Amino acid sequence: MNGRPSDGPSFELRHLRYFVAVAEERNFGRAAERLGIAQPGLSQQIASLETLVGTRLLDRSRRLFRLTLAGQVFLTEARKTLSQADAALAAVQRAARGEIGRISIGYVASAAYAGVLTELVSGFRNAFPEVDLVMIEMEMGRQLDQIVEGALDFGFIRPPAAVPRSVQTLTVLSEPLAAVLPVHHPLAGDEKVDLDGLANETFITPNQPADVGFRRQTIMACKAAGFDPIIEPIAGDFTTIASMVGVGLGIALAPLSTACLQLPGIVYRRLQQGDVSSEIAVAFRRNEGAPAVGAFIAHCRTEAARQARLAAGISH
Repeated sequence: MNGRPSDGPSFELRHLRYFVAVAEERNFGRAAERLGIAQPGLSQQIASLETLVGTRLLDRSRRLFRLTLAGQVFLTEARKTLSQADAALAAVQRAARGEIGRISIGYVASAAYAGVLTELVSGFRNAFPEVDLVMIEMEMGRQLDQIVEGALDFGFIRPPAAVPRSVQTLTVLSEPLAAVLPVHHPLAGDEKVDLDGLANETFITPNQPADVGFRRQTIMACKAAGFDPIIEPIAGDFTTIASMVGVGLGIALAPLSTACLQLPGIVYRRLQQGDVSSEIAVAFRRNEGAPAVGAFIAHCRTEAARQARLAAGISH
C-alpha cells in the first residue's frame, strides 16, 4: 500500500471522525457503537481511508490494537483538522444568529443624556459581547442620510424627522419636556410652569428647519398651548441652548433629562401640561438582512416593550 495517494477523490471529514474514534476507542466495535454505524461499514471506511492516504494507519499484523507511525501522525493532524472544522462551523452559526459582526451607531447627544442610549447599548453588549460596536455622535439629518447610504446601521434621533421611506423608526423613550429659564426669571421659583404663561418669551431652539427636530417640537408644543412662539433658531445643541438661556438671550423647552447638564444661571421647571413630551427613536433600514443588525433591532424592540409596560404601571 506504500506510495503516493492517487489523484482521485480526497478523504472527507467523516473519514477523520471515523479514524479518530477507532484510535481513541482502540476497538472497532466500540468505535462503531460510538459513531452509530455498523462495524463492517466502519472497517470498510478505514480501509478506504488508508487507500486514499496511500499507507497503513493501523497495524493489523498483531492481535493487539496499535497505530503505525503514520497513523500516530495522522491522528494528531486529524484532531487538529476536526477542531478547526468545528470552530469554523460554530463561528458561522454564531454569525447567523447575530452573535458576531460589526454594528455602527449614530446618536444625537441628548440620547446619551436620557440614559436610553447607554442602557440599550450596554444591555446588547452583555448579551452579544463579540459584536463590535462603533458609536458616532452625529446630527440627526446626517444620521438618516448615512443609514440610507449603508454607511451607518442605526441612528438614535429625536423626532419629528424627515424619515426616508427606506428607513424605519422605533420609539424607545418618551420623556417630559421642561421649561429652561434664567435663574432670575419671574417663574423660576415655581415648581411647575404653565406653558401659556411663556407666550411672550423668545424661545431658543436648535438651528434646524422649522418642520423637523426640536425646533418643530417647540412650535407644536406652543401651538397646543394656544400661541405661536417667537423662535430664535440659533443654537447647535442643548448645551448651547442652556448657555444662551443663562446669559439672558431667551428661554427654551428641552427634554427633562438635559437638566443633568447643571449649567449655572438656569433652572429646569416641569410643565403643567403633563402630556407634552419628547421622544427618542432608533432609526434603521427596512428589510435589513445582517444578522447582528437584526439582533440589535430585536433587542431594541424588547426593551421598548418593557419600557412601555413600566410606563403603564405593569411589571413582570
